[in-house]
Amino acid sequence: MRVLGIETTCDETAVAVVASRIGGDGGDILSNEVMSQIAQHAAYGGVVPEIAARAHIDVLERLIVRALDTAGTDIAGVDAIAASAGPGLIGGILVGLTAAKALALAADKPFIAVNHLEAHALTGRLTERLDFPYLALLVSGGHTQLVAVLGVGDYKRLGSTVDDAAGEAFDKVAKMLGLPYPGGPHIERLAEEGDPARFDFPRPMFGREGADFSLSGLKTAVRQEIARIGTPTERDVADLAASFQAAIVDVLVDRVRSGLRIFTQNGGQPNGLVIGGGVGANGAIRRALTRLCAETGLRFVSPPPGLCSDNGAVVAWAGLERFARGMTDDLTFAARPRWPLDANAGSLHHGKA
Repeated sequence: MRVLGIETTCDETAVAVVASRIGGDGGDILSNEVMSQIAQHAAYGGVVPEIAARAHIDVLERLIVRALDTAGTDIAGVDAIAASAGPGLIGGILVGLTAAKALALAADKPFIAVNHLEAHALTGRLTERLDFPYLALLVSGGHTQLVAVLGVGDYKRLGSTVDDAAGEAFDKVAKMLGLPYPGGPHIERLAEEGDPARFDFPRPMFGREGADFSLSGLKTAVRQEIARIGTPTERDVADLAASFQAAIVDVLVDRVRSGLRIFTQNGGQPNGLVIGGGVGANGAIRRALTRLCAETGLRFVSPPPGLCSDNGAVVAWAGLERFARGMTDDLTFAARPRWPLDANAGSLHHGKA
């Protein structure tokens, strides 16, 4: 089976074609076209929703044609059309969702509405064979949560942020340090040159019961340290970046440990830990989780960094996983700017992502 996937929930326009492998051992990415909007948003220090939506409109048709050409097929040669229907920026979601519905209608193909978080949660099964159940750490600019992935469409949120998401914290601290948007890659690069032990930043929620996250206090501590320094030198900036990143890594590892305990206490035994979302491309985080899994004997599935950021391949794969189980959607499916994987967890986690 081959599925075309469209992703427009934030500031990347992406289209891909993914095929299933015989025997169910992952999938083959036949094409994966991504157009970034970083240049359009950099001057504002963050994503401007109206600019993002217009940029999606400008390039989406070209990317669809390019993705089909690269995959060596046309719209008649795919089995279904999938698109991210949320969560994300409503204007952008509507662009991709409307295009996918139009293609499905015109080509008489099944349509599949994909939860953007589900796409990241299932990415580990695209890159290699991984059986359910497993634990997924989803870390991006808008989401930080631990999810027990029990099956396609079957998720239990074990913990989430009560304030800032990890990617949000990276971007805000980068802005404080005078670094360009997006801030995560710049902080990671500077952290390699800095001293992670120079500043003793807090590790919010560290050692607490449960698997929730809190990062706003860490962000505030960085701001206060910058104010105390006055005008940071290049060395100060590198050390601040390294110390901040070290705190983020410690928090994520501690929360994953707690999430694993909750998983097993509830009678399950995870077959692995999967990381997904843009922050999942961070090398320091990936190395720390690799060490944690080595200590606990757990398999760590870390998709290539390009599949951690927003892209069409993970959407197409999630669509393929759902399509293979007969899970398709009506063309009246509405865009959902807020769409939790585990709807029952919303009231337990402060409505945060």
